[in-house]
Amino acid sequence: MAMNLDINWKALIIGAAASASMVIIGSYGHEWAFLFASAGLLYVGYSSKDIKQGTILGALASTPIVYLTFQGALGEFTGDFFPTLTGTISVMALILLIGAFVGFVGAWAKRSRVKAKAEYEKKQNIGKNKNKKKNNN
Repeated sequence: MAMNLDINWKALIIGAAASASMVIIGSYGHEWAFLFASAGLLYVGYSSKDIKQGTILGALASTPIVYLTFQGALGEFTGDFFPTLTGTISVMALILLIGAFVGFVGAWAKRSRVKAKAEYEKKQNIGKNKNKKKNNN
């Protein structure tokens, strides 16, 4: 059984790298860069073919952020809960869920834009057919 996933690999790699690079820049004292870490995940979701694929690819693109978190880019795990195995898995699941949500939002924005563009073109073509019929007679 051949599977045709039709994944935009270029967008997936660029989006994951952009998100990870913003986390790295933010970890070196430029905290404003954390705000833009989701832009890469939005790009991955926007470049997907449907909402389900955008959600899955958003979670996949957030895996470099999980790795950077465990390496200490977002700070050290302190307290009683986070250093435990349950805390580590919880942090990983939370980052992947946020990545999936941001990918979903990107795919949803693309779907909404495609629908709005089709509706706009439909409105633009309403009066054109009537004028062509009058000129031909």
